[in-house]
Formats: sequence, C-alpha cells, structure tokens
Amino acid sequence: MEPIRNDEKFTFGKPGSWIEQMDDEQLKSKMKESAFSGKQAEEGRDYCYFLNKIFYTENERESDYVCMAYTLNEPANLEYASAYDMVLEENERYRIHRISVLRDGQLIDKIPDTGIKVLDDENRSGGGILNSTKKINVSIRDLRLYDVLILEDSREKVFTDRDFMRKEFFKYVWVGSHSYWAYGEYNFSFINKRDKTIAYKKAFFRNKEGHVQEPETGYLKSGETFEFRQQEYINDTDTAREISPFIDFATERNWKDLSDYIAPFYEEAYRRESLDQFAPELVQQLAAIGDTDEKLKYALDFVQNHIYYVYNAHEMNGHKPQWPSVTYTNKQGDCKAKTVLLKVILDHLGIASSVVLVNYNTDFYFKYYLPSLLSFNHVVVKVDYKGKAYFVDATTRDDSGFIENRNFINFLHYLEIKPGQELQSREPFRFPKYCIDENVEFRAEKDMGTLQLTTVFRYNRANNMRRYFKNTNKREIIDSWNNIMFHNLNYNNDRTNTDPRVIFRDAAIGIIKDDKDLNELTVQYSATIDNPYYTDAKGNRFLMYFDRSVLKNTARDFIHKDMTFWHNFDSERYEIHLYTDQKIDMKERYTIQESTINNKFFTYESRKKIEKNGASVFITYDPVVNQEIPFEDFEDFRYAHQVVADSNFGLGIDIIEPGLINLLKFNLKKNFR
Repeated sequence: MEPIRNDEKFTFGKPGSWIEQMDDEQLKSKMKESAFSGKQAEEGRDYCYFLNKIFYTENERESDYVCMAYTLNEPANLEYASAYDMVLEENERYRIHRISVLRDGQLIDKIPDTGIKVLDDENRSGGGILNSTKKINVSIRDLRLYDVLILEDSREKVFTDRDFMRKEFFKYVWVGSHSYWAYGEYNFSFINKRDKTIAYKKAFFRNKEGHVQEPETGYLKSGETFEFRQQEYINDTDTAREISPFIDFATERNWKDLSDYIAPFYEEAYRRESLDQFAPELVQQLAAIGDTDEKLKYALDFVQNHIYYVYNAHEMNGHKPQWPSVTYTNKQGDCKAKTVLLKVILDHLGIASSVVLVNYNTDFYFKYYLPSLLSFNHVVVKVDYKGKAYFVDATTRDDSGFIENRNFINFLHYLEIKPGQELQSREPFRFPKYCIDENVEFRAEKDMGTLQLTTVFRYNRANNMRRYFKNTNKREIIDSWNNIMFHNLNYNNDRTNTDPRVIFRDAAIGIIKDDKDLNELTVQYSATIDNPYYTDAKGNRFLMYFDRSVLKNTARDFIHKDMTFWHNFDSERYEIHLYTDQKIDMKERYTIQESTINNKFFTYESRKKIEKNGASVFITYDPVVNQEIPFEDFEDFRYAHQVVADSNFGLGIDIIEPGLINLLKFNLKKNFR
C-alpha cells in the first residue's frame, strides 16, 4: 500500500463500515439532562453525555474511533476544545467525521469553522531522535461557554512492510477514563478482524466495596467483539493511591513462542559477518590489550561513546536490527543496532552475552500484561562474566570503569532473545562498595568554624557527578553545596533570611581524584563560617550536622493500595566529626543515641564516639535493591526508615556555656530530665 502523503494526514469523511452511524435526531436524543448530569453541574464540573469508543483491528490496518458529546461549561475545557494537537505516526491518518455544537437546542455544524494544520512534530526531534511523525493542530472558531460539543473522528493506521511486527502481533491497552469526567453513557467496543485470536485481560477492576477483583482473561476469535458498556459512569479510581482499571489486548501467544519468533532476526545479525571482516582496526586495537578486563572495558566504552545513539521512533516498532557492519561503518544506530554490535564484539572476545528486551517505564505491569513482544521498547546486553550477570545499556554515555564498577540499571523483568525463553525476573542486588562514601569534619574554635567534606562517589553517582562538574558553572556548584550545608548544619532554623554565600565564606569545591577504572570520583568542599553554632530560641548553642539525603522520604511517605514500593536506593557511608573548644554535654540523649537496623531489605548502623570537646558518628547504610517491597512487609520497612529519621541520620552536640551560673543551670536541667 502506498504511503500517506503529508497533505493526506487528515481527511473529512464518513467513518468505517463497522461503525453504526447516528443522525442528528439520534444525537440530540442522547443529550438529555438527568439527576446524574445535574449533580455534576452542581459540583462545577463538565459532563459527557455519551462516549462511544471503538477500536477496530485487522491484519493490514487498525482504527481508533471516538464519538462523544460533552459540555463546555468550564473555561479551561472551552480553551482546550477550541485548539488541540495530536501526534500521528508515519502512515497514520486523522479522519474527521463530525464536529458540531448543540446551542440553544439547535445542532450547528462547525466543520466550516475548523482549521487544521499539519506540522512537523518538533518536540520529538533533535538530540539523536530521527522522527517521521507529524503533529495535527485543530482549531475550532466560535466555541462558546455552555455549548455542547460533539466530536466524531478516528485515527487509522495502515501498516507497511516496516511494520512487520505489528502485522504479526497485536497489542492495545484500554485504560479507564479520567476521574474528572462523568458519562451518561460510556461504550467501548473492540472488534477483532485479524486472522489470529486476540486475548484480553481485565486488571484492577473493583467490586462495589472498592476491592480489586482477580484479573479476568478471555479470547476473541476473528470476527468477535468485546464490549464494555456503562450507564451513568464515573471512574472513581483514587489515582494517588490506586491503579486505574485497564484491559490488555494482545495476540494470543506465550513467551516461549515469542522468543522463538524473535530470536532468528538477531541470530542472523550476529552471524552475518565476523568482526574481523568489517572492523579489522577494532580487532587490532583489542588484540593489543593484554588483560580481558581491559578488553571488556574498551569494548563497552567504544560502543557507548563512539557509536552515536540514534532513536528512530518508527523503526522501534519493529525488531529487525541493523547489520553490525553498518553500525560500525556509520558510527551510529538505535538501541538494537548498538546492542547487537556490542554482542558481536563480546562474541569475538569469547565473553558470554545475550541481548534482552526490557521496558523501564512499564516494568511493574509485566506481571499483569499478557505476553507480547510489543510490551518492550528497549534492548540491553546481559553479560555473564566471572560468575556474575551484568546488564549494560549500550545507549548510555559517559559510563566509566571496569564492568563491575559501571552504572547499575534498575529494572526487574526481561526476555532474553534466545529460543525457548520465558519472561525472567532479576535477583535483588547489593552494591559491593558504597555509592557515596563521605567524611565530614567540622571544627569550631571561638567564633569561627571550618568545614571540610571529602566525598567519594561510585557507580552511577560518579558518572552523574563527573557530568555535573563538566557541564555546570563552578559558582553554581558551590552555591548548591552551600545550600545543602545551610540545611545540614540547621542554619535554616536560626538564620532563615541570610544568604548562604554570606555564611559560608571562602567556599571552594573541586575534584581531587578521578579514577576512571574504578569509577571513583573524589570531591572536596571546604568553607569558613562565622558563628558556626546553631542557636535556639532560648539562646542554647548546638553544633550539629544532619545529612537529610540519608532520609528516604519516598519510603516514609509512600501510600499506595495497588502498587508495591520499588526499592532502588544507593548504598551510603558517612563519617561525621564535630569538634569544638567548648565543653559539651557528653550524656545528652540524642548525642549518645545509636541505632542498628537489620532486616531483609537493608541494614543501617549508627555508632558514636563521644569526647569532652567533640563527637563522631559512623553511619553505614546497605540496601538490597532492585526489588519490590511486598505489601505485607512494607509497614515494617517504613517503620525502619522512621527509626533512621529519629535523629539517627547525623549528629548533634549541646554546648555547656562557660560560667558558674550556666553550669548550675545545666546540672539542674540534667537532674530533672
């Protein structure tokens, strides 16, 4: 079939033959007021009298049809209805069947008042993204408050040879409507006109008590239709705490069948040409490196940094990878191309590896989705090296170090591109070394304080910090550290309106060591501080340092009925040393308080060393990451983080002010604690 030209990206006309059309009188009959619609008006919300949505699919094309009528009583909705955009894929057409308004009881055709522009989708181009999509801008003149807008349109996609995957397999996810809208009628139909059976799976539908029901699975043979019909319908999902109901439609297959289907495309790419044939220079460079660890590091660096990442949205709908010789010669390719080239290099080195399919964005939902290759949107390389499995994203840039020191990717589900594979889940992970290893030394003498932080960043923390220092103005970096120290030293509570630049005099920061093999970046910050003590409202002085990055507020604040908490925190170690020339309270409860947490998700230890003129705390945090926290374990998990927040994320010391009267006050306070 011929591709669609730009001037054919939209058309006006009748809907497909599978649509039951309504005349004007039938439309008007559906726009009647009721107690249900009146309630929405009382609450100040717009109302949809009816929505008919039909998804139609056959082997060579698919169509998404909508006919709806809704009020324009709210200015924001009027503004949105007057001008809106939609993005169309290559060979996708937008077809307008009807645009009308009901005004003062009369139907008025608004197609003559409709303007349409076809634009390049500039928001999706640039930065390595090759984009063939177009943006349709629709503007409707003279819409008025209190009109009822009737829209009837469809989006039709005609498959080309490049859409071979979408011809062979189908996937579509219906998601429950936005909870703002109330519908007099809500009708959704799915029509299967493909040769193959399509399965569907209903998930996160709720009973009258609001409890999630067990998923329901069914099958649609060719010619069969699925229907979901509701009267006076509101999707009352609490989107902050609940997952909206959805229905997953996919060609009936299992994971083994799917892996058998996709594996030959990649096998052909691996075996087509040897590395010696198309990359003799690279082979010579690898041969000159004696150590296998170094060879592997060189291969990773070469593909990640020397092969330009090009993302072609349309090409990603298929799974035929570019030949590795083309990727090597052109020095560019999408994730499939870069990943296949990396595997071919690893095969040459005799290092076991495989390409795996992933989707970082929908990883949680794989346990609820039906098996489908179209659920994935990315590929990475699984490298089996020295008894351990490493996952490497070939599209990552500026990753450093031997493979065990490089960026760790958080995701759970993947499908290896090999024959006979099932969907797999990764094992939880514990970092061998601390991602953040920090030493803090804060000295207060008389009315002057000196602060020095020496921090070692590892893994992706090192990559990100290296990138940050390279791309950020030094003054901005210093300001960022100053602001962090402003809160860590609790100055935000006794000198709120003071500019941190005034407080932290002579502030300096820099990279003092960068070990690219170990992927360790050492940063040192120093500053001089007038009046280093925090002073409370009663005039009591304290020297304190509490690092709020240790607090895992996302865990403490997490509330969700349906979605498990994803545990992906970095490991951390801190030494905090506070020194003063003043006498301190060596028995103050929070100063001497220590903690030990040891559960199956993380260990946390805070140990103190108290002296007459200072104190030290040694904090270690070792999480077991890349895992979901089961619902039955989460409250204990949350409570453990509350324990950390109970003054166990830093150190504070109380100053005993000099003088007999102050000593008497201190002893009196101590005796009556």
